[in-house]
Amino acid sequence: MQSFPMSAGGPDFPSRNGPHVVTELNRDRVMDSSTYGVPVDSPNGYRTPVEYAVRLNNNGEFVHAAPWSVAQQGNSNVSHGCINLSTERAAWFFDFSQPGDIVEIKNSIGPTLSAADGDIYDWAIPWEEWQAGSALK
Repeated sequence: MQSFPMSAGGPDFPSRNGPHVVTELNRDRVMDSSTYGVPVDSPNGYRTPVEYAVRLNNNGEFVHAAPWSVAQQGNSNVSHGCINLSTERAAWFFDFSQPGDIVEIKNSIGPTLSAADGDIYDWAIPWEEWQAGSALK
């Protein structure tokens, strides 16, 4: 087991709590705020190349290298919802991760992952609730 200092989503863009699922691994990726409706040229906009991007849901939450936030990692949450790690730690996480792995985000000020977050919500349904909806009963 590893434990790394990180920075999650800040007050305006908090990370969602709950189990997430690794769905995609991108060695290099451009993060672009326009993909979720925030124009790149607006005050909260960005278009930033990152390394070691591990997608956690379809709303744009990733674990990725963020060398610009190393001073905040372990101290404060400053991202737009992603989990920021140092480049070395993000590379370790990228190499370790496989699609289908569960990544649980805890203690964020953000909401809990829900059906509004799309198809990966299945992983956030408590087992008792999942069983209650089973056609096998």
